[in-house]
Amino acid sequence: QVQLVESGGGLVRAGGSLRLSCAASGSIFSINAMGWYRQAPGKQRELVATITSGNSTNYADSVKGRFTISRDNAKNTVYLQMNSLKPEDTAVYYCNLDYYSTRWYRALDWGQGTQVTVSS
Repeated sequence: QVQLVESGGGLVRAGGSLRLSCAASGSIFSINAMGWYRQAPGKQRELVATITSGNSTNYADSVKGRFTISRDNAKNTVYLQMNSLKPEDTAVYYCNLDYYSTRWYRALDWGQGTQVTVSS
């Protein structure tokens, strides 16, 4: 069993910054990639950013230049530094983990989500 614990969401004014964290623990043998997705009310969940075990990153066009994803492999933790936030960034942000379990199967798990609200 794997647990993903997210933190760092909150309310911020437009132009402000927030830093999200997601710590993974449990039956993890190795991690392929970690990432952040978001879902705004009435919209589908969308990719925000991902980072592989080799530190290759991928960003949604809407956040390029404003958000930075990073990871601490020793802590199995992924971070999302969000700068120059806009009201349209308001959403529930979900951590995603792509990994191999200690029982040798590949799996995808999601965190519980953390609310980010950007006021204009």
